[in-house]
Amino acid sequence: MNDIKILFLDIGGVLLSDGWNHTSRIQAIEKFNLEPIQFQKDHSVAFPLFENGKLNLDQYLDSVIFNIDRDFSKQEFSDFMFSKTTQLPDFLPWLINWKKQTGVKIFSINNEGKEFNDYRIKKFNLHECFDAFISSCEVGFSKPDPSIFKLALGVAQVEPQNSLYFDDRAIHVAIAKQMGINAHVHESFEKSKLILESIK
Repeated sequence: MNDIKILFLDIGGVLLSDGWNHTSRIQAIEKFNLEPIQFQKDHSVAFPLFENGKLNLDQYLDSVIFNIDRDFSKQEFSDFMFSKTTQLPDFLPWLINWKKQTGVKIFSINNEGKEFNDYRIKKFNLHECFDAFISSCEVGFSKPDPSIFKLALGVAQVEPQNSLYFDDRAIHVAIAKQMGINAHVHESFEKSKLILESIK
């Protein structure tokens, strides 16, 4: 761990809650009285397009929610979606301080639709932590596609063995490891903190 030059980091499930995950969608089904099977089917088709920048949020909502008449507005629904984002305890403020102390650059590698990505970066002042954002909505492909990891390594101009990566999903970590990146499943703030404190 003495030669780490870049920290790659997922955002949802590590620093912040997942923006529009299964739990949030179940809550939306209950709050807005959606037909659950059709909603989840339509979501599974449209969401990868939204996440990879092929659809904007309005287009996603028109495709999945407002493809029939509703008794609530698009603004009400999108406000609900954004309200599901929260900061997870401890990690973000600690990481900002750790970065100042170590000088290690931090890049995100995250799957996010553009409106969510922009909102979360601004709302939680993520520029204080990250030097760059490798976001699926901006690059056109998402984890676990190896292309996003190759792009991140190229943008950072770092060899895989000189990078460290945390993600809360084991499949993403497995792909990163196959590419030679020092990758770890983020299980808790305390466990990830111990690994980061071992960098000299």
